[in-house]
Amino acid sequence: MSATLVVTRSQVARLLTLDACIDAIERVLLAHARGRSLPPQLLGFHTPAGGAFHLKAAGVLGRRALFAAKLNANFGGNPRRGLPRIQGVLALFDAADGRPLALMDSIELTALRTAAMTAVAARRLARADARTATICGCGLQGRVQLRALLRVRTLERVWCWDVAPAAAARFAREMSRELGIPVERARRLPAALRASDVIVTCTPARRYLVRAADVARGAFVAGVGADSPEKQELAPALLAGSRVVVDSLEQAATIGDLHHALAAGAMTRRAVHAELADVVAGRKPGRRSPNETFVFDSTGIALQDVAAAACVYERALATGVGRRIALGR
Repeated sequence: MSATLVVTRSQVARLLTLDACIDAIERVLLAHARGRSLPPQLLGFHTPAGGAFHLKAAGVLGRRALFAAKLNANFGGNPRRGLPRIQGVLALFDAADGRPLALMDSIELTALRTAAMTAVAARRLARADARTATICGCGLQGRVQLRALLRVRTLERVWCWDVAPAAAARFAREMSRELGIPVERARRLPAALRASDVIVTCTPARRYLVRAADVARGAFVAGVGADSPEKQELAPALLAGSRVVVDSLEQAATIGDLHHALAAGAMTRRAVHAELADVVAGRKPGRRSPNETFVFDSTGIALQDVAAAACVYERALATGVGRRIALGR
């Protein structure tokens, strides 16, 4: 039996670049739109300790058929224990014969593929002349989101906001130095939002923090943090007054910000403009006017994991990174 490649978090971080991840996700979304995928599935489990487990799985068919299943644990109290809030593992399989090809840590992979998906959406839905942005949530994901946005738009000024002001101040200081553009802590979030062409929310909020009145006409808003029914970042009225694009209609209607807009009666599923895969494939239009306001409801789908894991696996084979283990012994 062939060996399975084991790849650690630090190795994933070395092997997976944002540019490669963005390109891989675009290819996978195109394949999905053309019917060459095993559609993404999601299972969620809550624990008495206040944590949750999410299992996401999907496959991509074609020249190399691959299947990935990712199990992530999300425990909000972990930082007080000295542990990451999110921990997990991804298993990559050959979808032609079922061989387990690789096991890899999912923390870096999840952060990169999530930000890469935002970049894919922003490339098609944000105005080409977008120059200002606000990032809500100043953890690892917020940093990667900002780096990804700069791959597809030329930002000249950025505001950052976090429920912990010290985290926002640190984000502003460190990202300004890293990126060479002004990144400032937003002392008043509504004012920063109204001045922004691009808005990204990546928080664990359970009550919306972005209102319709705080978003300028023509802006692009990516809601990234709502990945369970209890989470919410965007007001239902904002979705109702915007063109809404989702990563997965079924998933967004169940666990995303769309879920709250539907529950509030602010909009219907039929009012959703498109899934992002259809925009990438050209079956549904992206931005057609500078005055259109777009909301991208990004709940995180397993097709992103397949794309990112394939990048890691192929690069690991090419560079000899990782440890081979015969699991079937």
